[in-house]
Amino acid sequence: MTEKREYRDDYPEQTLYIPGPTEVREDVIEAMCEPMFGHRMDRMTDLYTTIVEDTKTFLGTDNDVIILTGSGTEFMESSILNLVDDTVLVTTCGSFSERQANVAERLGKTVDILEYDWGQAVKPEDVREALEESDRAYDAVTCVMNESSTGVRNPVEEIGDVVAEYPDTSFIVDAVSSLGGDFVDIDEHNIDVIFTSVQKAFAMPPGLGVCVVSDDAYERELESDSASWYGGFQRSLDYYDRKGQTHSTPAIPIMLAYRKQMKHMLDEGHDARDQRHREMAEYTREWAHEHFDMFPEAGYESQTVSCIENTQGIDVAETIDAVSEEYDFVFSNGYGSALGEKTFRIGHMGEHDVESIRALTDAIEDAAGL
Repeated sequence: MTEKREYRDDYPEQTLYIPGPTEVREDVIEAMCEPMFGHRMDRMTDLYTTIVEDTKTFLGTDNDVIILTGSGTEFMESSILNLVDDTVLVTTCGSFSERQANVAERLGKTVDILEYDWGQAVKPEDVREALEESDRAYDAVTCVMNESSTGVRNPVEEIGDVVAEYPDTSFIVDAVSSLGGDFVDIDEHNIDVIFTSVQKAFAMPPGLGVCVVSDDAYERELESDSASWYGGFQRSLDYYDRKGQTHSTPAIPIMLAYRKQMKHMLDEGHDARDQRHREMAEYTREWAHEHFDMFPEAGYESQTVSCIENTQGIDVAETIDAVSEEYDFVFSNGYGSALGEKTFRIGHMGEHDVESIRALTDAIEDAAGL
């Protein structure tokens, strides 16, 4: 039985290089400290319409945007409820894509799995073969854009182009650990639903899920016999059209932080933000190849999270502790028991840059005696 551990007031300030949450600008944190106001006031309409429309502008999409209190997992679940009447094809290559399959199974859907070894990427030609050879028509295909457990970046653009050839099948993309740090043209590649959590590449405090919904996805939910109540596309979007607000009470302080951070993201620009993340990823890969190796399949490495294979057999847990104690930097071990000591992960997302990532890798070299 878990015992209470009293929260203290003397924790050290540490810089986060984990796959989320990540570092948050001071003025974004300060934005949460405005006096409280009602979620049905005109002020809330001003706030919510600002963050929704700014998000559409940043992402370069004409599709609808929903921002709800909760994690990205809310939309992982609701997208299945809203779009899958019976059968879904789930592509799996790591922990979070396997979670999508588990969610669909728990919701009572018929789940076919296109499975890859951890570290391998989903291939568009395999998706095409699965769609062509299946005896049943799939309501949806799902894919994790950035599998942060393994550091794999799946080619969702090419997969979306394949799914586009099946107009009765929706394409659902989990972009929790990549959207905002890795450019994807949502409208161009038939992505019906793509969702994220703001504590990752958006570099905001945790607490909001963001979902981009195509017109086709909205219409398909209308035809469905059942749909999510909290994360329903119709419920959320119709309420926005009528009121410019969320249908349920939102986390107002985090939305205030969202407004501030999204202005920073717009000032930087999506292309420039993508380029900065690419430079961090390239630096980290070069460093990894110099001292260790990369775990993901070559050519499919993540732009926001590097999963590094521990070829030198360092004590990962001990190194993490040493870097934390000596430098106040925090990076992550491998995901779960299978990869805990075999890999370690560096989150290079949000507001980091190459110089801040270099500070971490220098600290790892020192602590591990490289």
